[in-house]
Amino acid sequence: MWTDPTSPRPLLTRRDVLQRLSAGFGAIGLAGMVNAMPKQQITPRAKRVIFLFMNGAPSHIDTFDPKPALKKYEGQQPSGKLYKAPQTSGFMSSPLKFERCGQSGIEVSESLPRLGSIIDDCCVIRSMHTDVPNHEPALLMMNTGNIQPIRPSLGSWVLYGLGSENENLPGFVVLRPTPNIVVGPALWSNSFLPAEYQATGVITSDMAVDKLVANVRNPILSSTQQRRQLDFIQRLNERHAALRGHDTALEAQIKSMETAARMQTAASDAFDISREPAKTREMYGDTPFGRSCLLARRLAEAGVRYTSVYYTSSNNQPWDTHSDHYKRHPELCADSDRASAALISDLKQRGLLEDTLVVWTGEFGRTPYSQDQKGKDKKPDPMKRGRDHHHTTFSTLLAGGGIQGGLAYGSSDELGMNAVENKVHVHDLHATILHLLGLDHEQLTYRYAGRDFRLTDVYGDVVTDILA
Repeated sequence: MWTDPTSPRPLLTRRDVLQRLSAGFGAIGLAGMVNAMPKQQITPRAKRVIFLFMNGAPSHIDTFDPKPALKKYEGQQPSGKLYKAPQTSGFMSSPLKFERCGQSGIEVSESLPRLGSIIDDCCVIRSMHTDVPNHEPALLMMNTGNIQPIRPSLGSWVLYGLGSENENLPGFVVLRPTPNIVVGPALWSNSFLPAEYQATGVITSDMAVDKLVANVRNPILSSTQQRRQLDFIQRLNERHAALRGHDTALEAQIKSMETAARMQTAASDAFDISREPAKTREMYGDTPFGRSCLLARRLAEAGVRYTSVYYTSSNNQPWDTHSDHYKRHPELCADSDRASAALISDLKQRGLLEDTLVVWTGEFGRTPYSQDQKGKDKKPDPMKRGRDHHHTTFSTLLAGGGIQGGLAYGSSDELGMNAVENKVHVHDLHATILHLLGLDHEQLTYRYAGRDFRLTDVYGDVVTDILA
């Protein structure tokens, strides 16, 4: 209980004040939105990141890594330690055609024609690999650099290193069409980093601004009255700090409320995609992913440092094609291809691609051999075959923000089983992203529990060959 030294009459407790304020500002997880002390050691090429995450893992051999040799080995049984699917009819070639696209002539699947049309602005890494072929640890690795839910996310590290470009909006925003993302909040957690580097999660199933950012408007108090309350709680906080020492949790809460107050105007503008011309909305497509990509572009324009867009299809299906692969894969590609290419093209047209890094990736790839599914007669149904998880090679696409366009980097073996040339681990990808933002991944550290932690742990090399 706070007591005025000039009067025995007690004032409100800090908890009372926080509870009353939160009724107007909303418990909307606004934390990654305050300016951090810059920790740049390298001349930055990018100011912000849009991370397009293909949740569930696309097949590399059906998107960016053509493997014509699979026809030669069609139906033959795989062997060795990577063979883990007892129900398989052997190697399965892709029926999709690959075409040489752009002046660079990079081969891209016919299922991604729009990305193929702008491939000269992109770099395709064909030699990605990760540690584990299971969704949960692989999702965590791609998003946090660790296979366990114990580390800060890439977006939190970026915000910790650079701060926000706009104090009126969160610095780290996660767009997802459903709350049912595998693993969930651990993928965008601040973990042991201070609370102000936590992401603001936004469910994009309903694009009405008051649904995207709920409770952002105070239904009772005017802006002047809210300002008086914020000033009051700041004075309480200063007294608390003087009497009891620094309270980081309280500081983070106050910073969240400050931003929430400013967002009452800023969010109405930045989050409202209905302000876009109909032609622009059509270009992205009227799907959850298309609308999210358009919103990501608006947030980039508004100064949001890091935006993650998690993909699921219009009927909430991820890329996890264990069955009906060649029915579902083209459907998933059509939606992602349209919105992803629109985003890159739109950023370029607006002069934003030069300093915005776009990343398009899943958590791993899929097997070059089939995963058979049984039909009603209990025998394998060739029309229902799928592809299983595969972690020793997959493909990632990058664009903008200092990336060399028109480049296919690295390679897998002739069957798409292993990365063999210029191998790029997830730690290397993270090191490269930080480098493009002007951050040295070995120097960006945070001391916790007696140890200096970093995103890449004790690993990672910047992939200098893909830099412009």
